[in-house]
Amino acid sequence: MDLSIVIVSWNSFAELRDCIGSLVGQADEDFSYEIILVDNASSDDSVALVQKCFPVVRIIANYENKGFAGASNQGILASTGRFVLLLNPDSVVESGVLKGIITFMDAAPDAGACGCKLLESDKSLQYSARCFPHLSDVLMSLPGISRIIPNNHYKREYLMMNWDHRRIRTVEWISGACLVMRREAIAQVGLLDERFFMYCEDMDWCFRLFKTSWKIYYLPHLTIVHHRGASSSQTAPRMILAHHISMWKYAQKHLRGNWPRLLFAPLTGFFLAMRVALLLLGYLLCQGISGRTESREISADAANEASNS
Repeated sequence: MDLSIVIVSWNSFAELRDCIGSLVGQADEDFSYEIILVDNASSDDSVALVQKCFPVVRIIANYENKGFAGASNQGILASTGRFVLLLNPDSVVESGVLKGIITFMDAAPDAGACGCKLLESDKSLQYSARCFPHLSDVLMSLPGISRIIPNNHYKREYLMMNWDHRRIRTVEWISGACLVMRREAIAQVGLLDERFFMYCEDMDWCFRLFKTSWKIYYLPHLTIVHHRGASSSQTAPRMILAHHISMWKYAQKHLRGNWPRLLFAPLTGFFLAMRVALLLLGYLLCQGISGRTESREISADAANEASNS
């Protein structure tokens, strides 16, 4: 098996048809691939839909929500491909992408991981290739800072906004919305860290890979439209909180340096708590003045704000 595609889903009924449909349409005799759906105890008809419309998909149906890392690990352990692609269910994969991934990885033996070019729903660029955050980014990523200081380090360097994203290059980490890992690289660095229930597990995975001799590549010639926020926007406040808990755990694991733990933990917790409070305040204010349609859009925006951190 060349490629194993692992999709973690939670109440993503509306998105799965387009996502999986874009994958099964790329069958090619030149390569083999499998699709594994790990459902995190959805209350909609996601599993039934996939069973009926896409019988080729292997399904792991959880009775509880194991989070993104835990469910992804289930899919990885059940997979057999030389390469594993983690793919969000709110993604539509353009024609030729799967073959392109395999072709590139086979031609680049130093590539431990790679990611495709992600586009927003309006086809604008989504910043999925990023640099690892510095401690100062905890402060500079506070809501509103980018408006006050438009050219700040967080926005310019962390999201790699100074680069035109039109050429293949090595990067520090790739969003887990579309992240390909070589089987040998997984064997070396291990599975996703399940202490991150949702968010930051992809950054942590790439950080561990980055410290080895493997390289991580960004492939702008392979395009995926990522309608992000499909699952997380359903419970935006909870997802904002979950994301910032993961940010705190990542900081403790990788950013502490020589700081005393007893000082570093509450200090980073304080700034992240400020960020949560500001995001939730903005969310609640917008909910109070918007109609139902706009409220759903605001929920998605809140989830997107979290995913850009």
